[in-house]
Amino acid sequence: MYIKLHKTIVILLFFLGCLLINAQNSTIEITGKVIETDSKLPIEYATISILDSGTNQPITGTITNENGVFSIDVKASNFYIEISFLGFTTKTFKDFKIENRKINLKTISLSEDLEALGEVLVRAEKSQTEFKLDKRIFNVGSDLSATGAGALEVLNNVPSVNVSIEGEVSLRGNSGVQILINGKPSVLASADGNALGTITADMIEKIEVITNPSAKYDAAGTSGIINIVIKKSDKKGLNGSVSLNAGIPNSNSFGLSLNRRTEKFNLFSQIGFGLRTYPGETESINRDLIDNTEISSLGDSEFDEKFSNFLIGTDYHINDRNVITLSGSYAYENEDQSSQQNYIGLNRSNNTVTDAWLRDEKTQATNPKLRYELQYKKDFKRHKDQSLLFSALGSSFKKDQTSNFINTTSIGDYADAEQNTRTNYELSDYTFKLDYVHPFLEHYTIETGSQYVINQVSNDFAVSDFDDGVWVDNTDLTNIFNFDQNVLGLYTTAAYENEKWGVKIGIRLEDTQIETLLETTNEKHSKNYTNLFPSAHTSYTISDNFSLQAGYSRRINRPNLRSLNPFSNIKNNYSISTGNPDLQPEYTNSYELTSIHKIGKASLNFSLYNRYTTDVIENITEYADDISISRPENIGTSNTTGFEVNGKFSPANWFTMSGEFNINYFDRKGVFETEIFDYTGNRWTSSLTSQFKLPLDFDLEVSGDYQSKFKSLQGEVYDNLYAGLGLRKKILKGKVILNMSIRDVFASRINQSETVQDDYYLYNSRKRGRFVSFGVSYGFGKGEAMEFSGQRHR
Repeated sequence: MYIKLHKTIVILLFFLGCLLINAQNSTIEITGKVIETDSKLPIEYATISILDSGTNQPITGTITNENGVFSIDVKASNFYIEISFLGFTTKTFKDFKIENRKINLKTISLSEDLEALGEVLVRAEKSQTEFKLDKRIFNVGSDLSATGAGALEVLNNVPSVNVSIEGEVSLRGNSGVQILINGKPSVLASADGNALGTITADMIEKIEVITNPSAKYDAAGTSGIINIVIKKSDKKGLNGSVSLNAGIPNSNSFGLSLNRRTEKFNLFSQIGFGLRTYPGETESINRDLIDNTEISSLGDSEFDEKFSNFLIGTDYHINDRNVITLSGSYAYENEDQSSQQNYIGLNRSNNTVTDAWLRDEKTQATNPKLRYELQYKKDFKRHKDQSLLFSALGSSFKKDQTSNFINTTSIGDYADAEQNTRTNYELSDYTFKLDYVHPFLEHYTIETGSQYVINQVSNDFAVSDFDDGVWVDNTDLTNIFNFDQNVLGLYTTAAYENEKWGVKIGIRLEDTQIETLLETTNEKHSKNYTNLFPSAHTSYTISDNFSLQAGYSRRINRPNLRSLNPFSNIKNNYSISTGNPDLQPEYTNSYELTSIHKIGKASLNFSLYNRYTTDVIENITEYADDISISRPENIGTSNTTGFEVNGKFSPANWFTMSGEFNINYFDRKGVFETEIFDYTGNRWTSSLTSQFKLPLDFDLEVSGDYQSKFKSLQGEVYDNLYAGLGLRKKILKGKVILNMSIRDVFASRINQSETVQDDYYLYNSRKRGRFVSFGVSYGFGKGEAMEFSGQRHR
């Protein structure tokens, strides 16, 4: 019995072994690499399908890795292979060689299928906007992410957001918008270059637009916030953009941006350098209405700047819920400025010229800039929106500047004169932030956090007069100004939100400490104030196409360094401006009611707003001996009520029109040194931009902007009308872009103001003129070809 059982087991084991050997021999390994036909770059996430030859039903499948490589085992004998990727032609393999149970397809090239892509876009998930309390969320669907578009093209599809051909982003017609990446500042979103072009549409999950920030954000506020949320699991290999630009006057620059994404790292870098020239024409009139005399000036200037910058950074994904960002940037600028101002003294009683002289200026400066940041973000398993964010940012800026002024008299008794100014300026800023978001009970969310900001400034300023062959310091104008400001902020917000309705309230506490010191004269000023800044927002979604939002926030406007710095600007020594170390901050209560409409292919926003501001900062001008001295002061209150409408309309795929209209009425009340400054007035602004997609991949953009004349504290500011034009040509399926832009087409942008008082009259104007630029950009990998603007940023 034992022997029979033993034989049976041996036989079973023998047959089992044969089956295993046979199974192993029937397994076939299929390998290969998938690339794009034009760029020869690997295609990640391409689909490899193994299908039954008889039934055409799928047997198994896989996808390519970040290098476009795939490997798959098949246990079948009658099959064929399909290689596919969204928007590309599909390749089928039915005849292949099997060598040693292996099929090596080697390198498979896929080319774009524009017709198939068009069909996919019709059926694909559409991008759409959600209305959430204090923000709007634009979810990026397949209609955009499958097109290979870049971040700027996605932004241009967001209601209330407009992106010019030059790459300038504006929100509701205002270009002073702050762009965040995943809720935090990033060099990728810096306006100094084109690193944003390395972010592609299929990397973006959603875009959040905040027009009235809550207590979570700085009480000093911004004109709006755009937050670009990147998909966590995205791995896109190497993206980049390189551009070369030339302009008249000089606007010559070269820029290179690189972004390398792997499973753990996102490495980004940028290098840029160039030369910029800013010409200017100025005119001024100082008229004494008592003595009936006048001093006028007319001149031109040219500001040349050579610049270079470099940045590098990385996001390190420790795991799916923890990421660290470390980045740094360095820039260096070399400035040369020259101007010539012709002055004329006039006796208006008999209309005769009494004096005439030329004031010649030569200025040189160097500006090194350094910025660095460390950030850590943690997401929690408990809830997808629960997060902790810590960030530490630092920056420094230095200016070493010298100016030489020479007065040469041609008529009259004024002696020739020469002056020098010297400026050694150092600025250091440090910001530390901690933010925590905690959702609970399905519809409730609490946010809390803190921020500490340190600003340190030292300005060593000297004015010297050339007297009897010797340079002599002007002690009235020479000093060292030190400014230190520390702001501690703490905030908490609580929100309830369901599918239709939501409310969010918050409170922010900010403690500000300021110390200023004029070292030479030992003049000290200290300020310490603590303020509460409440906010409240609510929204109600009536339908998918109509929503109402209402908001309130209290804001603060702290005097900037230029307003506090007591040193005089003597470029025009008959029209002098100076700061005021005694300035107090402005406080504003801001109310806003907005309706948001989506009507077919149009989106419209209507807003009513009211802003009540106390301790309003205005420039007060005093006049004596033909010299006007302007100085900022806190003067009274301002109550402004306004109406704003902005919208975007795309009646056809080839045409988009966006515009903004804002009108407000203000009531000013104030007293300064017994003089009453009560007045009312209004002002309005309007802008319109039309974008056309022309045949042969040409894009045309035409824009116009108008700012009305309005009353100021002591006079009026003139109206302003200007236009812009841009033309762009895409080649090689958008990988290369040629562009031309004209800013201020008719050279009509002239900043003019006049001051009208009983005993004197002042007029000042400045004109920059027309700017024409040409550029070529190339995007590689999945990067977007876009212009490296090379604009000046302070």
